[in-house]
Amino acid sequence: SLHLAIKKVPISNIYWEYLKTVEILGTRFELNEKDVVLAFDYTDEDFYGDPQGFWIYGWTGQNAVTGKFKFLTCAIVSSDIPQKIPLISVPVRMGHNMAHTVAWCLSVVEPLVKSISLVLFDRGFYSNELMLTLSKTKHPYLIFVPKNSKIRTELAEMEKNEKKTIQHKFKLNIDKTVLRGETTLALLKQIFDKRSDKLYDWAFATNQSSINFDHIIASYKRRWRIETGFRVQDEARIMSKSKDVSIRFFYFAYEQVLQLLWVVLYKDEVSFKVFMLDMYEECIARYKNI
Repeated sequence: SLHLAIKKVPISNIYWEYLKTVEILGTRFELNEKDVVLAFDYTDEDFYGDPQGFWIYGWTGQNAVTGKFKFLTCAIVSSDIPQKIPLISVPVRMGHNMAHTVAWCLSVVEPLVKSISLVLFDRGFYSNELMLTLSKTKHPYLIFVPKNSKIRTELAEMEKNEKKTIQHKFKLNIDKTVLRGETTLALLKQIFDKRSDKLYDWAFATNQSSINFDHIIASYKRRWRIETGFRVQDEARIMSKSKDVSIRFFYFAYEQVLQLLWVVLYKDEVSFKVFMLDMYEECIARYKNI
């Protein structure tokens, strides 16, 4: 059966084959000559049953969902590249090292592009280890910072529309070794947002040598495009009750392959839903001719 065949294949084979597909389709829009802005985010797929093992994260039970399989995705979100495609996704288990996983993903997608000009992260990725790791690998990052007590204190002392930077030094204890790093905190107080007609405070962490306050918010908002990609992928969701991470990841990667094919080859012609229906009818026709 399909599931037995999938179980015989190492998980690594799935993402390496996906990377080959990205490389092949990338030639259609000269991906290897692009300077890209990337975004990372976690997404998940529902599990119904008894959540056992390290791959299924426990859930509330709402709508009968008792657990989640989680995946880390890296996608293109550049404004000047129409093909906003996921470059790689990997399943992540409970207790995984986020910084190491992000760095590994960057190392395997880097050969596909000319250069990585910026990597965007939401507040869930704000960690000293990730910032230290990205600075060591020389990847420019922009991370949305949670409004902790330090950030709230700094913002409280600022005036409306004020913008400033702070050099933030930190320590990290890993395996009884103290590592030191630093990042630049960019703070913006009560900035007007045209779309919502409201004022917002913003806080970012970055290792970029220069910061353009006029564009930093717009640069970060490009990260939201990866969430748009997840919503598109949901239209191709393959339902499964399997507890096996290999099977769940295979289906997840297959969903992203469909999205990849549509974005690169058919997006200007049909909607993703129409593309999926056409694919279904083509498969049925071929099956009948076997």
